[in-house]
Amino acid sequence: MQILYFASIREQIGKSEETISKPDGVETIADLVAHLRSFSEGHHNALESMMFVRIAVNQVHAQADHPVSDTDEIAFFPPVTGG
Repeated sequence: MQILYFASIREQIGKSEETISKPDGVETIADLVAHLRSFSEGHHNALESMMFVRIAVNQVHAQADHPVSDTDEIAFFPPVTGG
């Protein structure tokens, strides 16, 4: 699966994307986030609070219980403010 990170999430992780094989036991986005948090301190900090992080699977907005597969593109977006 291809993982994309945007804006402040990308900055905390230190990369804009990475490709991983779907780990055993990872069936949903929530499972994937828990797995990704173990990659580095940057991953942990960027994905620690998912309350405001937006997620897209194959360019469609998705919730934490959305299933994931090895062929998915999964994107993480930080909250956006405007004024």
